[in-house]
Amino acid sequence: MSLSEWLITKRNTTLEKNIREVDLKVPEGLWIKCNKCSLLMYYKTLEKNLKVCPQCEHHFATTSQDRIKQIIDNNTWQPINNYLTSTDPLGFSDRKLYSKRLEDIRAQTGLFDAVQTGLGKISNIPIALGIMDFRFMGGSMGSVVGEKLTRLIEKATIDKIAVIIICASGGARMQEGMLSLMQMAKISSALQKHQQKQLPYFPILTSPTTGGVTASFAMLGDLILAEPNALIAFAGRRVIEQTIKEDLPDNFQTSEYLFKHGFIDLIVSRVDLKKKLYQILSFYYNS
Repeated sequence: MSLSEWLITKRNTTLEKNIREVDLKVPEGLWIKCNKCSLLMYYKTLEKNLKVCPQCEHHFATTSQDRIKQIIDNNTWQPINNYLTSTDPLGFSDRKLYSKRLEDIRAQTGLFDAVQTGLGKISNIPIALGIMDFRFMGGSMGSVVGEKLTRLIEKATIDKIAVIIICASGGARMQEGMLSLMQMAKISSALQKHQQKQLPYFPILTSPTTGGVTASFAMLGDLILAEPNALIAFAGRRVIEQTIKEDLPDNFQTSEYLFKHGFIDLIVSRVDLKKKLYQILSFYYNS
């Protein structure tokens, strides 16, 4: 352990001890520890930094509502197809009925499904934005996710504006069977028509972006952006190792590995994302 690491550990240990010894009730959720560097900080400090650790730049999970605030200009967000909800066409049941699972998750998250879509502006440039939310069944791509993203892209094509999709997903939603897999082709087809009009599309890959989402619209952008150290994959690491009978590099399926091998174009911190998107959009609209 280096001297700096020892000092950080010592400071955090002392701080935690002092908090326990204070003869006051510390409100729950006031403090949070970084999963990567163990920095202990006020939760408000983390929120102010867009849920990025100020010491090691570890990107904490965040919500679709937070991302709207982080990227879109104030008072310009216009949600579209906000109340579309999935049904249970297969009558699927595992440990719980799919219909009941949907009902519970809607109550927990306040979301109707795993993606929010709408129109807004980034530094006064109009865009169409889709934000996947991992809290809703792992951001899985069901029929509503596919329908909302397709409608968003079609609206952007009519309005002649750029599409940005922030991806966070475990892949296709198994509870909807073939209906979920159809969304890969449906969204990709809408993007093809959008790009035929010479309109830009930028996916932003966050942790995790996996499965059918990676195999379709997440990798179809004019420029593909990703957050640092994001997990980006199709199949799981263990499945690949068992298939090829080889050990994979430690950083396999990370943003940095994919950037090095040419699968993505830019790695951008969440703190700098709005500024970087403005630069890219300005280039497209002014060229």
